[in-house]
Amino acid sequence: MFDLILGFLTAFGLVMVATPSLIKVAKLKHLVDEPSEARKVHSRSVPTIGGIMLFAGTIIAYSLWFPSKGEFQLGINYDTFSALEEFKYLVASMFILFFMGVKDDIIGVSPTKKLMIHLVVAFILVFLADIRITSLHGLLTIDHIPYTYSIILSVFTYIVIVNAMNLIDGVDGLAAGIGFIASTTFSIWFFRTGDLPLALLAAGLSGSLLGFLFFNFNPAKIFMGDSGSLIIGVTLFVLAVNMIEHDLSTVPVQMRGVSKPVLAMAILSFPLVDTLRVFFYRALKGKSPFTADKNHTHHRLMQFGLGHKQVALVLYGYNILIILFTFLVPMNSPNLSFILVGLLAIGLIQLIFIIPLKKPLKKPELE
Repeated sequence: MFDLILGFLTAFGLVMVATPSLIKVAKLKHLVDEPSEARKVHSRSVPTIGGIMLFAGTIIAYSLWFPSKGEFQLGINYDTFSALEEFKYLVASMFILFFMGVKDDIIGVSPTKKLMIHLVVAFILVFLADIRITSLHGLLTIDHIPYTYSIILSVFTYIVIVNAMNLIDGVDGLAAGIGFIASTTFSIWFFRTGDLPLALLAAGLSGSLLGFLFFNFNPAKIFMGDSGSLIIGVTLFVLAVNMIEHDLSTVPVQMRGVSKPVLAMAILSFPLVDTLRVFFYRALKGKSPFTADKNHTHHRLMQFGLGHKQVALVLYGYNILIILFTFLVPMNSPNLSFILVGLLAIGLIQLIFIIPLKKPLKKPELE
């Protein structure tokens, strides 16, 4: 527990101390994000390389407080070899995504190159690190997943989570806050199961995001950019898959009734549901799923007159509600849990779009 606290505080302190200097450098070098008509709702130039701090805080905290040999000998729910194997592949993947994200934030990266880099990272994580989904533990009546389908499902999951975190980064503090809620929940869960390395990874990301929120919450002084959202996405992918694959015997008795796949989806409920809704809407309109628009949940909430702070807080509450509800649904059926949690998660978001606007806001009011 002490190592987790140190990891959290290290990441938090590093981001808090170093971010002001990064903001000054970004403004001097004009590394800022300009407003656009397509989907951005800010109306001023803001530094966009905040992902540097998220990357540094998470990596440094994770590396500095990674369990020692003695701690591994005392551990009962993890082993040195598997933790170190996963550690090296994860760090390599984060470095690749980080540099791609920084380049994209500064000069841009073509969609083809992005796809190729994502496939390389997916290969590292799924094939080399063997971070993949091999069972749904009864969800949809699926237990064991054949190797080929396991690979396909795991790569698809990686693509979905990473892009979902990128797509919700449209309001000050939204992606950082949702990432903080998710990583904190993962950290607590892995700590309760005795998996210190994964709990530490989640705690490092959590500390980095909390420190970053001091500068990213409305009015934002800096944005995380693609470099930040990619780091959050890949880390949450690793944590989610490891939760699904975690040995049930190490989970405390009072937590065993909660379906691990359903809980993992609930922790990431807002980015997953919002991305699913937007992609479905664009497909109905005959548009590319990756076309920029203003049809996200946060855009709709702003059309009701809510500001950045209110939108972020409402969606924080939504994500926390879905997580808490997951622990209240029937424990004996993962399928029933999935249906109930899914209906609540999708229903609440869809309700926002069903309620008519009393008076459509003009563009200046929206921004």
